[in-house]
Amino acid sequence: MAEKVMVKGTEAIGEAAIRAGCRLYFGYPITPQSELTEYMSRRMPQVDGVFLQAESEVAAVNMLYGAASTGHRVMTSTSSPGYSLMQEGVSYIAGAELPVVFVNVVRGGPGLGDIQPAQSDYFQATKGGGHGDYRLVVYGPESLQEAVELTAKAFDVADKYRNPALILADGMLGQMMEPVEFPEFRDLNTLPDHSSWAMQGAKGREPHKITSFDINEYVLEQMNLRYQEKYKKIIENEQMWEEYKTEDADVIIVAYGTMGRIAKTIVNMAREKGVKAGLFRPITLWPYPYDALAKLADQAKLFFTVEMSMGQMVEDVKLAVNGKKPVEFYGRTGGVVPTPNEVLAKLMELI
Repeated sequence: MAEKVMVKGTEAIGEAAIRAGCRLYFGYPITPQSELTEYMSRRMPQVDGVFLQAESEVAAVNMLYGAASTGHRVMTSTSSPGYSLMQEGVSYIAGAELPVVFVNVVRGGPGLGDIQPAQSDYFQATKGGGHGDYRLVVYGPESLQEAVELTAKAFDVADKYRNPALILADGMLGQMMEPVEFPEFRDLNTLPDHSSWAMQGAKGREPHKITSFDINEYVLEQMNLRYQEKYKKIIENEQMWEEYKTEDADVIIVAYGTMGRIAKTIVNMAREKGVKAGLFRPITLWPYPYDALAKLADQAKLFFTVEMSMGQMVEDVKLAVNGKKPVEFYGRTGGVVPTPNEVLAKLMELI
């Protein structure tokens, strides 16, 4: 076992990215993730990497497009309003099939909102915040250790499918501190070879073209159909979820990220009151593990979705359950984190 170190959430994600082979970071500070940008400004020069603070999130996302075109591992981090500003570039990056890793440390909204933790960017992350038929692989970590592991996985999956990936954290994960075990540094010589498509100089070969554009609508349609075939493979191979005490559960609580971690306490409290509760926690928010959740509809009597929003993931829960059993919802918004006692009270009321 490697030694565990006490570290802040934003810094844990930054260090995990560096150890995964990321040497290019472009970003702009915004609370509650500014410490990640600050951390990368300090660490990147130490590993012969590049840190650049852009003049805005719009500038940063377009720097990502150019840097990722060289085939190197590249990332940015931001928070809700900043990620909204990036959406045109996110769509361009997805259309150009560039393996960029984004980190959104979500805060309360809409609009300027506040700097407290929230989960109200779920629609934007999983349904496409920009234009066109595209998808990002989206991960929702519940702890800093899982955030570290999923950051490394995000780079690997982005490279594997030539598709951008997103770590959807929140202000609580970003600002909390807990012990983390970091992986060893990735040997940069073992990273995937992207010479078949990357722009690394065309001497001795035909030039590569990286674009999401074609003036011929039929050619563009074929590009989109190719993307969809890739997304089908991602759905088949990359779904992740956790089940906690679901074996005999009559009530399935569905929650992700920070709320998923809190929900384990709620499950235990409910069982102390004689309620057979369990937790289904999606780890990939896209591709969403619909089939795994749907299987629980055969045994459960009630599904109870809990979010730090006014109800976004609950729509995917309803799609999975498909009307077989009731799906109820409880949420707080604006940066308010539901407490185990208030969620349990709502659950007992429903029962």
